[in-house]
Amino acid sequence: MSDSPLPCVDDLLAAAARIAPYASVTPVLGSHVLDGLAGACLAFKAEHLQRGGAFKFRGACNAVWALDAAQAARGVVTHSSGNHGAALALAARTRDIACHVVVPEGAVAAKLANIVRHGATMWRCAAGIAAREAMCAQVQAETGATLVHPYADRQVIAGQGTAALELLHSHGPFDVMVVPVGGGGLAAGTQLALQAVAAQTRLVLAEPEGAADTARSLAAGQRRIDFSPDTICDGLRGTLGEPNFALLHPAASVITVTDADTVAAMRLIWQVLKQVVEPSSAIALAAVLSAPARFAGQRVGVVLSGGNVDLDALPWAGA
Repeated sequence: MSDSPLPCVDDLLAAAARIAPYASVTPVLGSHVLDGLAGACLAFKAEHLQRGGAFKFRGACNAVWALDAAQAARGVVTHSSGNHGAALALAARTRDIACHVVVPEGAVAAKLANIVRHGATMWRCAAGIAAREAMCAQVQAETGATLVHPYADRQVIAGQGTAALELLHSHGPFDVMVVPVGGGGLAAGTQLALQAVAAQTRLVLAEPEGAADTARSLAAGQRRIDFSPDTICDGLRGTLGEPNFALLHPAASVITVTDADTVAAMRLIWQVLKQVVEPSSAIALAAVLSAPARFAGQRVGVVLSGGNVDLDALPWAGA
C-alpha cells in the first residue's frame, strides 16, 4: 500500500466517511492562560483522547477498511515504535482480522502494552528504520499480510488528515495550523485538509532539534534523511516519507524545538489543561511558545497528537 500514488482531497473525504462508524470525534480544548502565554488564540484538537490514545487510529482504521475482502483475510503488518502499532491492532479488531506489529528495541513500555492489549502479534527487532523494515518484510513474506506503513501509506495519510478536517469544520477558520512531524503522516494529511477547505491557512510543523530531517529536507528541496535521531519524542524519530515530502514541499514550514522546551510544554499542558500528553504531542505547543512573533494575534489550530505516556517515567520526575 505504501507504493500507491499520492493521496488527494477525494481520498481524505472518503476516509472521513469510511472511519466515521469507528473513530471518535475528539473534543477541542482552549485556555485563556495558554492564549495569554502565546499571545494568540489557540484551539487544541484533543487527539490524545482518540481511540487507542492517538490520532494514529484514524489512518490505521482507514487503511484496514479500505482493503478488499481477500486482502483483509490475510491480515495486516506494520512496524511501529508504539502508537501506530496499537492503532493498527485496534483497527484490525474492528474488522476481526490478524495484525502483526514489528517493534524496535527501546520502545515505550506503555505503548507496547497497548499493542498487546489490542490483540496483535508482536515481533521484536533492533532499533533503527532499516532493521524495522527488514523484519517487517520477513513477516509479510511469511504471513501474506498487507503492509500498512506507519506514515507513507496513501490511506494512512488520508485518514490522519481527518483530525484537521474536523478541527477546521468545528472551530475554523484559522490563520495557522500547527502539528508535530516525524514520518509526516499527520503533517501530510493536514496539508490535504487545508487544500480541501482552508487554502488560506498556513501549515507549521513542530519538529525535534534532534530529529530535524523534515526541516533539512524542506530547506534543501529534497529529502535529507541520513541521520541518527536523538530526542525524547519517540513518536517523531521516523524519517520523512517520500509521499509525505511531496505533499509538504513547498507548502509547509518547520519550527525545530529542543527537548527541554518540549518537556516544559508537556508539563504546562498538564498544569493548565489538566491533560496528560506525550512529548511527541506537546512539541506542537512548544513550537508556538518558542516563536511568539510568528503567531501573535492569530487564530491557531494545534493538534495534540497522542497521550500514551509511561507514567512511571515522566520526564520531569525527580526534577
